Amino acid sequence: MTEPSRVANEAKRTDDGGLLETVKVVVQALLIAVVVRTFLFQPFNIPSGSLIPTLLIGDYLFVSKYSYGYSKYSVPFSPPLFSGRVWAAEPKRGDIAVFKLPRDNSTDYIKRVIGLPNDKIQMIDGILHINGQAIKKELVGKSDVSAGAGYRDQATYYRETLPNGVSYTIQELDLYGNKLGRNTQVYTVPPGHFFMMGDNRDNSLDSRDMTSQGVGYVPFENFIGRAEIIFFSITEDGAAWKIWEWPWTVRWSRLLKPVG
Repeated sequence: MTEPSRVANEAKRTDDGGLLETVKVVVQALLIAVVVRTFLFQPFNIPSGSLIPTLLIGDYLFVSKYSYGYSKYSVPFSPPLFSGRVWAAEPKRGDIAVFKLPRDNSTDYIKRVIGLPNDKIQMIDGILHINGQAIKKELVGKSDVSAGAGYRDQATYYRETLPNGVSYTIQELDLYGNKLGRNTQVYTVPPGHFFMMGDNRDNSLDSRDMTSQGVGYVPFENFIGRAEIIFFSITEDGAAWKIWEWPWTVRWSRLLKPVG
């Protein structure tokens, strides 16, 4: 073999080896990403205002998949590998959780856990009642807010404290909110189900709506995980891919903020 031929063959083997190593690294990275997404953390973004003021449109957060154990909905595309949950740990009252909407078992929803199995839940004049007891509700303040389409509204904020001590702020709207949810029937949460509500009480489709277009009671199997931390946040009129606009569209104060 002539010297030029030997050099060319060695160069080809080096190129082939480098390509193979690159493919192996990419495959390994993809496998790690799938494992992390399936068993540890999954990113979600907030497309609606149902949890204002706790979560804002444009928030991006990590959800811990291991918090409640695993069901078929923990796996991408929800293959029917098994029923129920493994390593199950029930959601706690006050958790903000992502779940599959019961009416289609495919749409991701995020709300706060208010009612546990066998609880009786009712709203009376805007005050949450759990098992016949009124939940503490303290006035925080008011603010002028956007109601969409160029309209403005007045929002009133209250601090609500659940029986287990979890405390958070809710929002009520003066003009454009749906006030029907401020007075409801008594809901008795079935065994193995949970009652979910948004913090934006007059603008949240949640378990208070038992119709075929509502949320209703959420089966434990439908839970995906618990919201843990906001890792990115951008204003409603911003776009995450427009990096050059980040200095004024990113909500810097919300980055790495725990969800609660």
